[in-house]
Amino acid sequence: MVITFLNEIPPHAMHDTSFLSTQLTTKSPSEDEAGLSILTVIGQALTPYIVSQVVEGFSDVFNATSIHLHPLHNKLGDGVVVVKGRLSENADSQAETAVPALVASLSARYHVDLGIQDVQPSLNEPGLLVMDMDSTLIDIECIDEIAKLAGVGEQVAAVTEQAMRGEIAFNDSLNHRVACLDGVPEQQLQQIRDSLPIMPGVQLLIAILKQHNWKLAIASGGFTYFANHLKARLDLDEAVSNTLVIEQGILTGEVSGEIVNAEVKARTVKALAERWGVPSAQTVAMGDGANDLVMMAESALGVACHGKPVVNEKADVAIRLGSLHCLLYFLS
Repeated sequence: MVITFLNEIPPHAMHDTSFLSTQLTTKSPSEDEAGLSILTVIGQALTPYIVSQVVEGFSDVFNATSIHLHPLHNKLGDGVVVVKGRLSENADSQAETAVPALVASLSARYHVDLGIQDVQPSLNEPGLLVMDMDSTLIDIECIDEIAKLAGVGEQVAAVTEQAMRGEIAFNDSLNHRVACLDGVPEQQLQQIRDSLPIMPGVQLLIAILKQHNWKLAIASGGFTYFANHLKARLDLDEAVSNTLVIEQGILTGEVSGEIVNAEVKARTVKALAERWGVPSAQTVAMGDGANDLVMMAESALGVACHGKPVVNEKADVAIRLGSLHCLLYFLS
């Protein structure tokens, strides 16, 4: 039993980072664990004390039955412990509030990433990951950077923030912000493109998923000028985003074609899965803003990446502290 194991840890080992690795084993899913929920604990130099405190913190809503190491424990620079159990009836009745609040509170208190899942896509079977671009794949909002060069940075950034929090309709916000870019030289886009800050963990995440025959795509409310560049640079399979109208090397303040909003992102997940024959149970969507929630709901696993509060709360799991490769720990 999990509680027995945690209660019997010698006092001198409670803060020994090697104890978990020597006392726990890596365990493959078994038939007798079907239907159990999975609590994943991710952190730097995890200790028995931290794991025990997290399990105790969830005890009112989660009845732990087994504990083991994730197959990637300490292989990518993070300690990862998996606890299986059953959510209590109390948790089921308050699933939309009680569990997310506990996850957020315990994550902050012990500086770990946490997630509770009913099912997990398998890393060892082909899958599909669809990623947002701005503030997810890269550590900037491209439209805000263009606006800064155009001298309207504060005005545009304020609207971007409102849109990502879900306070205003995305289409309206995009048209409003792009209109502010009328007259910006294309050369300024190149300046931003040539210095895009890739999020930590992206290259590792992509490399490992590709090794396991996953398909990788961008679905972004940003712009093709940057998304297509990243598709080539990172060797991704597809990129869907908005097209800025450029005439004679100057932005017109308009976008052409259908705006890639929340609904289009969700359609992209479904369409790409059908195109590549990926089962819906093997689809993952990752993003940071409110306009990513619909594609997360369309996927088997929705992952918030350093997301806005509403996204962290509503996504299936959230990476609050770690790099993007931490998504791998939420796969079986």
